[in-house]
Amino acid sequence: MKKILALVTIFTILIFRVSVTSAQNTSNKDSMQFDSINQVEMNYETDETFIDEESEEVGVHQAIKTKFIEGGPGFMAIILLCLILGLAIALERIIYLTLSTTNSNKLLKKVEDALNSGGVESAKEVCRSTRGPIASIFYQGLDRAEQGIDVVEKSVISYGGVQMGLLEKGISWITLFIALAPMLGFLGTVIGMIDAFDAIELAGDISPALVAGGIKVALITTVGGLIVAMILQVFYNIIIAKIDAIVNNMEDASISLIDILVKFNIKNNK
Repeated sequence: MKKILALVTIFTILIFRVSVTSAQNTSNKDSMQFDSINQVEMNYETDETFIDEESEEVGVHQAIKTKFIEGGPGFMAIILLCLILGLAIALERIIYLTLSTTNSNKLLKKVEDALNSGGVESAKEVCRSTRGPIASIFYQGLDRAEQGIDVVEKSVISYGGVQMGLLEKGISWITLFIALAPMLGFLGTVIGMIDAFDAIELAGDISPALVAGGIKVALITTVGGLIVAMILQVFYNIIIAKIDAIVNNMEDASISLIDILVKFNIKNNK
């Protein structure tokens, strides 16, 4: 009896171990299958996300094109032309103003050293070899140094006005495009509303679908004009800030040049 109980116990333990082992193997297989399924799903989601990003980029470009066409090619093309011309002038001014920026302290030091070592002609040569409005103003003042300080001061002030005009060249066109773009947008809005009311008059009925088309065109042209005006306004403010900085630098440098010439004349008269 004891032997039978022992054999039954051993047999039960063996069956339990086999069942546990098989259950573990089945669990491992299921987990591997689950992991593989998850990996496939993750790859699919990644591919789907990548496709969604590409389609989103294409969708944005397509939406812009669609809105441009819906706004009316006539008005939208003129508004776009205002943006292109305004940006072209703004970029040209920014490049010109950047090249016109001069280290006035360094230039003043070179001019003073040239005056002390080689006289007025040497200082004029330094100004000729330096680009920018400050060097041009210095040259005009040094060119009249023999006529007295009063003449030099008047020459510097007069030529400073000329240089300021060169710095502000083309700025009026940017202001024109800033004002013209939203005006064109509002004009498109008015025309779109007129078309909407014409459609209502012809149909003899006020239908939302009938009015929505004209109102949408009107609003698109207004948005386009305002966006162009805002972009050009930012560039306009950048240009004005650069011009103000250069003009202030010109005025300070001109005063310093007069002081240097006064010291030079006093030194030579002694």
